[in-house]
Amino acid sequence: MIERKDILSIPYLQKATFTGSYEGLRFRFAVIKRPSEKAGEDQQMLEITAWEAPYSCDATSEEKKQRIEREFSEEGIRQGIDWLNRLWEAEPEKWKMAKTNF
Repeated sequence: MIERKDILSIPYLQKATFTGSYEGLRFRFAVIKRPSEKAGEDQQMLEITAWEAPYSCDATSEEKKQRIEREFSEEGIRQGIDWLNRLWEAEPEKWKMAKTNF
């Protein structure tokens, strides 16, 4: 299972994209900007992307990726972790098989 301690801090995520993997499930946490309801302001959102190993996010086709967006906050990070764990728990054999596709 992916745990909160496995994902870097909010200050790190503000400056860089974080990638990781768990048993064949590759993932990425990235801050993106979306238009805000306030004119001229952007809202920071957290985009969490998941895909099968062995390739990097850039080398994986878009149709093989799954994404969610959450508020860029501690709660958003926790929701992303929960989503990733649910993906893995729903199809553990798929992810384990992907881990061996080198």
